[in-house]
Amino acid sequence: MTQDSVKKQSYVLKLLTVVTESVLEPQLVRDIERLGARGYTITNARGKGNRGVREAGWETESNIRLEVVCDEATARRIASHLQEKYYDNYAMILLLGEVEVLRPEKFQT
Repeated sequence: MTQDSVKKQSYVLKLLTVVTESVLEPQLVRDIERLGARGYTITNARGKGNRGVREAGWETESNIRLEVVCDEATARRIASHLQEKYYDNYAMILLLGEVEVLRPEKFQT
């Protein structure tokens, strides 16, 4: 596949990444679906931040990484809601960037 053929088959969308406490998973899934996310990926996460090292040893003390690929309006709507609802009481970071999707038909409505 040449670089030109990749460009013809790709589509630029936003990737919203949420790293937070695993206890929030059911609530986050409901929130992001209600706010327009058509799909998501959730994985376990561990690392070190301003709150120290987070291990994934205990289910209730672990972190998750939730990723949503969507249009910019949906990503910003979800991010705004999560900031307002969870930032004050939970460990959470949000990352927003552009991604080039090589199977755009998976993300079109």
